[in-house]
Amino acid sequence: MYKILVKKQLAPSVKLFEVEAPLIAKKAKPGQFVILRINEDGERIPLTIADFNREKGTITLIFQEVGASTVELGFLKEGDALLDLVGPLGKATHIEKIGTVVCVGGGIGIAPVYPIARGMKEAGNEVISIIGARTEDILIYEQEMAAVSDELIITTDDGSKGLKALVTQPLKELLDSDKTISLVVAIGPVIMMKFVAETTRPYGVPTVVSLNPIMVDGTGMCGGCRVSIGNENKFACVDGPEFDGHKVDFDLLMARQRMYKAHEKQHSDHVAGKGGCKCHSH
Repeated sequence: MYKILVKKQLAPSVKLFEVEAPLIAKKAKPGQFVILRINEDGERIPLTIADFNREKGTITLIFQEVGASTVELGFLKEGDALLDLVGPLGKATHIEKIGTVVCVGGGIGIAPVYPIARGMKEAGNEVISIIGARTEDILIYEQEMAAVSDELIITTDDGSKGLKALVTQPLKELLDSDKTISLVVAIGPVIMMKFVAETTRPYGVPTVVSLNPIMVDGTGMCGGCRVSIGNENKFACVDGPEFDGHKVDFDLLMARQRMYKAHEKQHSDHVAGKGGCKCHSH
């Protein structure tokens, strides 16, 4: 059992858990993820590790209540425990000193981009971070990102904080400037990552994205997380979750994600109506 030591509400429907998991904290690296189960009947939930503390033996998980299982996860309190927690899974971000790195985080994706930005800064790179959300109310990790960035640019769709723009606008301005950008790392909604990759493509700037498709076992056995990378099938859980953004078939990825929308909504409504349930999920 993995005890929840800290629970915080970061934004409406966005929660942070600091979980006691010393063995995972000891090995975790930026870019990796875990798969958890709340209880025996629970669905497996993949979550990117937003932070880790090797001394305290804890990992930080940030999630948005979007489906039945994350809604149920959000009902847990400090002192409660998770039944299963497996990780760290996936390949870690390749971090080295390469020059200027632009880290782009959108919505809940700001959380997993944070340890990458911190790692890049610690490796001696200049880090420029661009974080965006629909509105200021749901913008998370602003202070944390500022602390590990040489420059932080904030965008909101409605202009309630920072620039009234999508994250791609300041990114294009940076690419058009006389600054040499060595790498762009983008994590966020699939549509955002697609447009970040399309923005950097004409400039030939290497662009890494982190994909989080449907996952079941996290070991490459089920094939549920397969993605098309440069016309090859890859498994996000073992080959990723990070891939070359210029090779990802984003349209196929979005089509596959839409397949489960109706079923997920039906189950979410059921859980929300019961105030949390112990029923089987898909």
